Amino acid sequence: MTIEEITTRICAFRDARDWMQFHNPKELAVAITAEAGELLQHFVWQQPGQIEQRAKEKLPEITDEMADVAILLFELAHNLGVDLGQAMLAKVERNETRYPVAKAKGSNAKYNEL
Repeated sequence: MTIEEITTRICAFRDARDWMQFHNPKELAVAITAEAGELLQHFVWQQPGQIEQRAKEKLPEITDEMADVAILLFELAHNLGVDLGQAMLAKVERNETRYPVAKAKGSNAKYNEL
């Protein structure tokens, strides 16, 4: 399915429940942050050697949290009239310029520190 098709399904779910009244940009941004926090909770206090195992063991729960973040993000983009696919591609293109392979390969430095 395309982003647009998934977003249509998300909005149909929302509209069937008359929830648009609660889904203003601020509330969606807050909800995205809350769901991202729930995703992060799976990794709190995990040491580097534990992270991969934790991700395998909790994959269904982690997947659900990732989906929650994406659902809210897709709806926010729709409500604001943002073509999320185009926005993502534009951002990748900017990042390709900010992080040239010759400087960024193997580095976790921010673009302005390369």
